[in-house]
Amino acid sequence: MNLLKSLAAVSSMTMVSRVLGFVRDMLIARLFGAGMGPDAFFIAQKLPNMLRRIFAEGAFSQAFVPILAEYKNQQGEDASRVFLAHVAGMLTLILAVVTAIGIIAAPVVVWLSSPGFTRDPAKFALTVDLLRVTFPYILLISLSSLAGAVLNTWNRFSVPAFVPTLLNVAMIVFALWLSPYFDPPLMALGWGMLAGGILQLVWQFPALKEIGMLVLPRVKWRDPGVWRVMRKMGPALLGVSVGQISLLINTAFASFLVSGSVSWMYYADRLMEFPSGVLGVALGTILLPSLSKTYASNDGAEYSRLLDWGLRLALLLALPSAVALAVIAEPLTISLFQYGAFTAHDAAMTQQALVAYSVGLVGLIMVKILAPGFYARQNIKTPVKIALITLALTQLMNLVFVWHLKHAGLALAIGLGACFNAAVLFRQLRRHGIYTPQTGWRTFFIKLVTAVLAMAAALLVVQYLLPEFGSGHMLQRFTWLGLLVAAGLVAYFGTLGLLGFRPRDFSRRAVQ
Repeated sequence: MNLLKSLAAVSSMTMVSRVLGFVRDMLIARLFGAGMGPDAFFIAQKLPNMLRRIFAEGAFSQAFVPILAEYKNQQGEDASRVFLAHVAGMLTLILAVVTAIGIIAAPVVVWLSSPGFTRDPAKFALTVDLLRVTFPYILLISLSSLAGAVLNTWNRFSVPAFVPTLLNVAMIVFALWLSPYFDPPLMALGWGMLAGGILQLVWQFPALKEIGMLVLPRVKWRDPGVWRVMRKMGPALLGVSVGQISLLINTAFASFLVSGSVSWMYYADRLMEFPSGVLGVALGTILLPSLSKTYASNDGAEYSRLLDWGLRLALLLALPSAVALAVIAEPLTISLFQYGAFTAHDAAMTQQALVAYSVGLVGLIMVKILAPGFYARQNIKTPVKIALITLALTQLMNLVFVWHLKHAGLALAIGLGACFNAAVLFRQLRRHGIYTPQTGWRTFFIKLVTAVLAMAAALLVVQYLLPEFGSGHMLQRFTWLGLLVAAGLVAYFGTLGLLGFRPRDFSRRAVQ
């Protein structure tokens, strides 16, 4: 299987999900604005999503995928099936307990995560009610992530990449057609999130059955494979928790700022996560299984080449994305969100956060490529140590930036922290001889910067020639935005083509 084709398939599925996510967010912005209600929902959906990233997509995936790849390559599918059943049983049991605790202790959880909300009893109560509805999502999406990790290990990337679309579809349906039946209507978003979690899990069952890996979870306390995963999860939990703790602290800071700050950061984060998800998450998803299999085969040279391929491809798309988000932040926020209850002021505040986030986009994406370089080797301690240092640095920047830049300062601290994290990860990979850059990096970088500058110039010129985005209705705004994006794409990829870049140069076979 060609990794570039796999990346294209995963990225296209992710792009569909992200586009639907924008439709969902546009509906939320138009229907509910950026005040008390949306702030409450974004906190309520953020907390289970943070725990999902810790237990499922984060620590669990990093510990589970390399060991599953080892079982598959060295012990065969029967042993892999038994191992999967026992791991699924343990994960289900742990997350069921966590979910029950989260529902019962929802007021305490909201108080700890968003202490500023206690100044508004109605806002605090609404957040607690929403959290109790959304918290079971962690169990559903974690099992869905387990299924996705198995399918990715079998090089079945498309189905796991598609399932996030179902969450957005469910929330759009609930927001558009079912919200009038809820009191308050915003509660529909919480129930839509729960319905989406069920759909995401069930959708993957046929694909698991096709590869012979649809098993019933079974708890077996003494299974050696399960305890290997649990032991690896210990450091991984700490490492992934560091990033989530940083986001939680940022949320706590934002809860003390003016009402709407949480929402402005959320909408900017959604725009920033579009390239991060389409590229960073997708590339990390297909790299980790291949790196794990290469490490199990003891092929250090191929391991280094895979990392080099991932870094070049990530930089090729991450750098122009970061520059483009900063240059066209105003047209983006106005075109996507400035309707109905979402005012021009809300759009301007979101724009500030987006520009701040864009500073760290390259770092955020590079971390998703560099960290698997350690995880695939079952070395979780090194990224954990770096993450702890990054956490301390990020909070220092929060304290400095929040007084002068408010919510945009919190976004800037996250981005700069990610850049620091990526730089130190890269240095450690080089220092330990895990990664050796292939030839041609200097020429590659010069051509890349040239193309990015051409793109930035095109975006500025076309943006200057277009009418003021705030003066048009939705269709006009999207037409103008389409012209602007098209100009940037033509300028960037056209320059790359003139400089000799070809898609076939990035082809690479997956490790079976």
